[in-house]
Amino acid sequence: MQIMKVDPRALKENPDRMRQTKSSPQADALMLATIKAVGIVQPPVVAPETDGGNGYIIDAGHRRVRLAIAAGLEEIEILVVDAANDNPRSWGAMRSMVENSAREPLNPVDQWRGIERLVALGWTEEAIAVALALPVRQIRKLRLLANVLPAMLEQMALGDMPSEQQLRIIAAAGQVEQKEVWKAHKPKKDDTAPWWQIASALTKKRMYARDASFGDDLAQAYGIEWVEDLFAPADQDGRYTTNVEGFLGGQHEWMTRNLPKRGAIVEVNSWGQPELPKKAAQVYGKPSKSDHTALYLDRDGKVQTLHYRMPEAAKPKATGREGITESGEGVGAIDVSKPRPDVTQKGHDMIGDFRTDALHDALGRAPIEDDMLMALLVLAFAGQNVRVDSGADGTFYGGKRFSRHAGSLFDEHGKLAFDQDTLRVAVRSVLIDVLSCRRGMSNSGMVSRIAGEAIGADEFLPNMGSEEFLLCLSRQALEASCAEASVQPRPKVRETRAALVEHFASEHFVHASARFAPPADELLDWIRASSPTDTLGTASHDDDGGQADDPAEEQDGQIDEAADLDDLQDPDLSDDGEHDDDFDQRAAA
Repeated sequence: MQIMKVDPRALKENPDRMRQTKSSPQADALMLATIKAVGIVQPPVVAPETDGGNGYIIDAGHRRVRLAIAAGLEEIEILVVDAANDNPRSWGAMRSMVENSAREPLNPVDQWRGIERLVALGWTEEAIAVALALPVRQIRKLRLLANVLPAMLEQMALGDMPSEQQLRIIAAAGQVEQKEVWKAHKPKKDDTAPWWQIASALTKKRMYARDASFGDDLAQAYGIEWVEDLFAPADQDGRYTTNVEGFLGGQHEWMTRNLPKRGAIVEVNSWGQPELPKKAAQVYGKPSKSDHTALYLDRDGKVQTLHYRMPEAAKPKATGREGITESGEGVGAIDVSKPRPDVTQKGHDMIGDFRTDALHDALGRAPIEDDMLMALLVLAFAGQNVRVDSGADGTFYGGKRFSRHAGSLFDEHGKLAFDQDTLRVAVRSVLIDVLSCRRGMSNSGMVSRIAGEAIGADEFLPNMGSEEFLLCLSRQALEASCAEASVQPRPKVRETRAALVEHFASEHFVHASARFAPPADELLDWIRASSPTDTLGTASHDDDGGQADDPAEEQDGQIDEAADLDDLQDPDLSDDGEHDDDFDQRAAA
């Protein structure tokens, strides 16, 4: 390596120079003024010709040599380096690229041109990556510019680069398509290109292999060829296809082949939501064996699954006062606007599912004393979803299930023979089948909430801080939840809900209305309604099964069996609480 003076006009251009993009006129004018004032501060780097010539080839400093000639300098200092012995052209090309990259980063177009030149000289992508300290993936990304229209490359070389996402879309399109789109969106002189419009015009729907449920057999059958997306994250399967019709066909056939026993393939609406059968209710907790399964494709073509149940037979609506129905319709009905409840009907449905799953988990796993199990069993059969009909037909609601549990208590000779562990399992199983908080016919009512509180089922409730559940809460309920969680409410309900979802992503949230402990007044009303007493613990009965002893009562008419039932259900309709002697004797017996 030596320094010498030469005429700048005698130096030869390097055919493997990396920086081919022209510098701006302002930058050239500034360097020209500097050269005229103080000369060249850093000598250009040159190497001797290797093809038998006696001249020198510029390795670094083409711009300095060009402007020195423009400044009229007769001689300049140069730094002469030894030519590489092993394939000097390829090493010279690499040296030029490394020097330019270290001095000032090359724009992607010049980087791509340099990489293509190195590949043509025998360099592999891995070797180029090691030499430039770049990932091999980045080298492959830059080589995608080979698919970009030359006119677009010229615009990019001016420093007007699209985003990585836009560049990926452009490089994936064909040359003919690019030419047509560029003709329609070509910018005026000194303007930037509308890359987002160009990318939008060239965008094709991509279906990714990572979202496919089908295998290679269906992919081949539907003519799907996977293409590697080099711009995708390295830890993801970046294969995709633009054969949308074939991809969706493969997904549909996979769903048809793997349809569950009580399953159906449903369509989606314009918002991408599944269209369930009429009156179907989505199951948000653990599905039961009687629930249905719906398979559908979301907007990305993924196979999604949800569970739903069909409603029980509707009961006739009872009317209230004469001429006015429960809905308030009729003569004289007054329309009164009611405030929105804290929790919507869908929210109550979700709470019912959450409670039931938590209750069943607690019954299956929580520590429960034997005496508590017996008490819960009594409570369970007082549930409003349990019915036992004794008669000639011997109908028993849920008989098969209970018979299965009872069968575990018998030996092979048909005699009762069990230990405590077997009994505990049978009792827990019966309670799981009986107790339910789901809305509808299977709701056990207050007894399920009492049982859940008694065994600590609140601990088994899931995190309800999800967008889907919080959508069911009113503004007042959301702000109350914010106060409990020390989250500042936002001006808009949507923003408040988003803040709660973000907060509860790492916290466990259970809405107060979903906890099992019933309010004291509701519990007291239920006890009173369930007990044929005037006051708690004090029975009131007639010895003749409900016939009136008072002559005044007889004048009002005989009380039939339905009235007797009303007496038992409504303590306000019972007698004065005095016991008949005959009844006392029967009670003592």
